[in-house]
Amino acid sequence: MLKQRIITALILLPIAICGFFLLSGAGFALFIGLVVTLGAWEWARLAGLDGQVSRIVFALAVALALTWLYHSPGLAPWLLAVAVLWWLVATFLVLTYPRTVALWGGLARRLVIGLVILLPAWQGLVLIKQWPLGNWLIMAVMVLVWGADIGAYFSGKAFGKRKLAPQVSPGKSWEGFIGGMLLCLLIALIVGLQRHWSARELVLGLIATALVVAISVVGDLTESMFKRRAGIKDSSNLLPGHGGVLDRIDSLTAAIPVFTVLLWAAGWGAF
Repeated sequence: MLKQRIITALILLPIAICGFFLLSGAGFALFIGLVVTLGAWEWARLAGLDGQVSRIVFALAVALALTWLYHSPGLAPWLLAVAVLWWLVATFLVLTYPRTVALWGGLARRLVIGLVILLPAWQGLVLIKQWPLGNWLIMAVMVLVWGADIGAYFSGKAFGKRKLAPQVSPGKSWEGFIGGMLLCLLIALIVGLQRHWSARELVLGLIATALVVAISVVGDLTESMFKRRAGIKDSSNLLPGHGGVLDRIDSLTAAIPVFTVLLWAAGWGAF
């Protein structure tokens, strides 16, 4: 399994780096759109569509929606606003699972939730790419998500006792969450000091970091909640040794829209 994971990672890493940092404009939007479309195909299974044809139809519908959004940039702020509201609702649903399953258990509602999860993540990346230091900002949100995962893994292993969301993901602990949060705050502090942020900028940067990290954990737990309800371990086997595309981007689907909105609020870019 470890060998398989390493081989897959070595193949995907250069593709991801080229796609994220060398492409721009329509090429970048298309690259991210392909990833999101594959995620939509997987989400259809989590939503309850077992037939291959129906899953492909849903993925194609998402691809068409992305095309429409690309040609309708005025919808971006509304879509991101919906995403922020959704992740607040998702936090509630994760904390109250399984008591609140009835609120999202139907097929139609789960398919709509898939749209609200996937489309804003694509939109956020497309926007960030166009803003000053776009590549560095994309790297920043990825580092925060990776840092949260790495910090949570090691602190959870060493100190994990209190379960974070036992009904959703029994392996995650509050100690792991705190460890991931502290690592990301440390990274943000180092970056802020190196870039000579003012005291106000530093405080706001640390608050924004905490929000992005917290919501990235909600993104991870949300997919786990849907997988648990569907009775499956991985979203698919598209990535040998790693599961599916959604298993790799679940935290990012939550972190990217919130990160984008926070950057916009800070005056970094315009819709």
